Amino acid sequence: MLHWLWVFIIGLIVGLIAKWIMPGKGPGGFIITAIIGIVGSFIGGWLASLLGFGVGATASGAGMGGFWGFIWAVIGAIVLLFIYHLIRGRKQGA
Repeated sequence: MLHWLWVFIIGLIVGLIAKWIMPGKGPGGFIITAIIGIVGSFIGGWLASLLGFGVGATASGAGMGGFWGFIWAVIGAIVLLFIYHLIRGRKQGA
């Protein structure tokens, strides 16, 4: 049970950092921000393994844990926000 709380808290922190770095209006409140951070850690883990830096994606730190897992999670969350902005911009422009 505490593992899921930890995943949520780290996801929230990752999501907040990604929203702070990524310009533009991001989606939702703190739950959506945490989900962005959690999904971002999976994307970051996938990118890290694709580039030969990681072993795979986990919700607790992009497969590597520690500092670099956190960094890859933030990168993944930024990628997710970038995709969101692309889709949102395309819908508003149409």
